[in-house]
Amino acid sequence: MLRAFRDALRVPELQRKILFTLLLLMVFRLGSAIPTPGINSAALQDGNNAVLGLLSVISGGNLQQFSIFALGVLPYITASIVIQLLTTTVPALEKLQKEGEEGRRRINQYTRYSAVVLGAVQALIFSVYIINSNPQALSPGWGPTFDTVLIMVLTQVAGIAFTMWLGERITEIGLGNGISLIIFAGIVSRYPIEISSTAELLRTGAVSALAIVAFVAILLIVIGGIVFVYQGERRVPVQYARKQVGGKTYGGQQTYLPIKVNQAGVIPVIFASAIFTLPQLLSSTLQQRAPDVAAFITRYLTLGSPTGILLEVLLIFGFTYLYNSIQFDGRRVAENLRESGGFIPGVRPGAPTAQHLSFISSRISLWGALFLALLTIMPQVVRSVTGIQSFQFTGTGLLIVVGVALDTLKQLEAQLTVRRYDGFISKGRLRGRL
Repeated sequence: MLRAFRDALRVPELQRKILFTLLLLMVFRLGSAIPTPGINSAALQDGNNAVLGLLSVISGGNLQQFSIFALGVLPYITASIVIQLLTTTVPALEKLQKEGEEGRRRINQYTRYSAVVLGAVQALIFSVYIINSNPQALSPGWGPTFDTVLIMVLTQVAGIAFTMWLGERITEIGLGNGISLIIFAGIVSRYPIEISSTAELLRTGAVSALAIVAFVAILLIVIGGIVFVYQGERRVPVQYARKQVGGKTYGGQQTYLPIKVNQAGVIPVIFASAIFTLPQLLSSTLQQRAPDVAAFITRYLTLGSPTGILLEVLLIFGFTYLYNSIQFDGRRVAENLRESGGFIPGVRPGAPTAQHLSFISSRISLWGALFLALLTIMPQVVRSVTGIQSFQFTGTGLLIVVGVALDTLKQLEAQLTVRRYDGFISKGRLRGRL
């Protein structure tokens, strides 16, 4: 990995891509430090809002301090997932996807519009929630009025649009995966502060050195497990029939169909966390009107409670199977194989192939769901055992960080391979001329 980055820094074009990406990420982090008009960030953070802290992991702390980039790419992620799911069920969107580059461009345009609309709704909900739950979070001279809410919503919508623009520029001009890199930068930006807080706990004797060593060891093991599962896949062998055209034989090669162990990525965890914010919002709303209901929600429907952990695991399993069943359609894959002259050895084409692929996908989904559930529960157990609460060690954050790092590394290696290949061709042509 270090060699890939070292070689990339030697290529002028890749140097410009890296510098451009870092510059835009710095712009994003600069905007993350600017509070939304009417919000006192210090008072908001002192409120220790658990609901905002739950989703703030993905936004890199922006939501917890309600900066101008508080929502950031969250609406775009949600809109992308919804549009992606609708593409497999709505015939019009499915037809657009098959139209090539122009169809994908229109789908991306629909995704942007949906993200802005969804972001406006989310901004309205969070603005009203902050004003009602923590009136001290408003700056002096700002009151809980319609104008205040309107300014907050417009600021967040503008921040969402600008964040999407930054992500697209990184994708087109920078290293690629702009939205993913923005999420990556937001999560990683919290690590220095959390490491400093943990070091302060060690200095004051609040935690022991053995606890920190155990914490770091478990963290490295979890990262290794994420890399192993992230790159793990089931390779289904595929054989293509031979065709003879004009005395020449085509096809006959053997290949494989890769099915990843973790096909859904972090989407089930994000959906489960988003659903768990609803009881938190309801509990805060009913704190004064129905304290018994609020106490019941706090006791049984929070992430730290045993029932909350069980419900979260069930939601992760449900969303994993739902997402994988929509994304990986065994019937469609079987039809594509038959049209291209491919077949799975020992399995008849058509319905038997579709059933075989669906069976393999469902079995792999079980292991992927178990992995995500374990990754979600483990940080809570580790923090309880070691007593280190200052470092927000979350499975979702680590999965995003490791996944984006691996994807970025693959893109760098691919671009380096292309440039080495071009150089090889140039040398070959030069020798031919000589």
